[in-house]
Amino acid sequence: MANVMLDKTADLAGPGVSTYPEIDKILPSDYRSLLDPKDTQHAITALKRYIEDGLCKELNLFHVEVPLIVTKESGVNDYLDRDGSRTPIDFPCGLGLKQRMECQVVQAATKWKRMALKEFDCKVGEGISTDMRAVRKDYFLDHDHSAYVDQWDWEKRISASDRNLDYLKDTVRRIWKVIKGAEQHVHSLFPKLVSKRHPDLPDELVFLHAEEILERYPDLPRKQRETKIVQEFPAVFIIGIGWVLDDGYPHEMRAADYDDWATETVGPKGRKFHGLNGDILVYNPVTKRRHELSSMGIRVTKDSLKVQLELTKQTHFLKLPYHQAILNDQIPLSIGGGIGQSRTAMLLLRKAHLGEVSVTVWPKELKEICSKKNIFVLE
Repeated sequence: MANVMLDKTADLAGPGVSTYPEIDKILPSDYRSLLDPKDTQHAITALKRYIEDGLCKELNLFHVEVPLIVTKESGVNDYLDRDGSRTPIDFPCGLGLKQRMECQVVQAATKWKRMALKEFDCKVGEGISTDMRAVRKDYFLDHDHSAYVDQWDWEKRISASDRNLDYLKDTVRRIWKVIKGAEQHVHSLFPKLVSKRHPDLPDELVFLHAEEILERYPDLPRKQRETKIVQEFPAVFIIGIGWVLDDGYPHEMRAADYDDWATETVGPKGRKFHGLNGDILVYNPVTKRRHELSSMGIRVTKDSLKVQLELTKQTHFLKLPYHQAILNDQIPLSIGGGIGQSRTAMLLLRKAHLGEVSVTVWPKELKEICSKKNIFVLE
C-alpha cells in the first residue's frame, strides 16, 4: 500500500510518465504517419479554422487578442497547480525605466480571460475565444507534453443560476460536437486518415465524477485510472478535479483560484459530490493511452475562492488585484476552459507524438527514441 500511495502522490501534478526508458516502452514500434509533412500542415490549418469557427458559433464567442506577457504584481498568471512545482518564467522588462517592470511569460490565460469579459463588455451568455500561446518550462517533455502550449482558450459570462452541473454538461456537449465535427471535416479532406486501426470518436461522451472512477480502480494512480476508463468509454468528461477524494488525494492538483472544485453537487442517486469543473479525455488508438483534450470549469465565486484558498493554505493570494476583483464583485461570473490545439491535431491526424504537429524544443534523448520508431518531430 505504501508504494501505491507514493505513486498516487507523484502522479498528482505530473504527466504520469517521468523517464525516457518508460517513454521508449510507451511509443508504438509499428508506427507510420498517415500524412506526409506537407499534408499534415494543410490538415492542421483546416482543423484550426473549423474548430475556432465552431466554438464561436456553439458557445456564442467572439475572437480577441490575448497576452503572452503579464506583470508579476497583477496576479493574473496561472500557477497551474497548487503545490508550487510549476513556476513561470520571470524577467525584468522596460529598458530606460528607473525601475524595470517585473514580468512573466504566461503559463495560461485563465485569469486574464475572466477579467477580459468585463473589458469587452460581454453580456450574460456571451464570451471570448483566444488563440493562446504559453510556455510551461517545468513539464516533463514526453509524447504529449511540451514546454510550448497552444490552446483555444475561451471564457463566457454566466448568471448565478447557470452555476450547476446541467449547464456545465451542456457546454461540454457543445464543445464535443465541434471536435467530432472537426474529425469528420478533416476526414473528408484527407481520406488517408480513415483507417480500421483508428476508430472514429464516439458521437457522445460519458460523464463520470472523479470519485466514481476512483471507486472502479481504487489502487491505481490517476493517469492509470484515466487510461483504464477511456479503454471502457472512449470519450469521457471527468467531473470534480481538485477536491480531495475518498482515498485522501485529489484526482489531480488544480489551482485554487479559477475553477470551482469545492462547491457541493448532487450526483447519481442523490449522492453528494464536489466540483463544477472537469477534463475531456479520450482514448488515443495510436499511443494506446489516455489523451487529454480540454480542461474547463465554472469559475469560483468570492465564497468558493475563499474556501479553496483556505484549503490550499494560499490565502495570501487574496491581496492580489485579480483576487480582489472577485471578492469585490468587479468581474463577472463565468465558465471557461482551454482546448489544446496541438493535442487535438495530434489525435485527429493520428500522430504518435505532439512534435509531429507542433514546433518546439525536444531533448536529444527523446528525439533519438522517436527516430528509431519512425516518429519525426518538427524543429
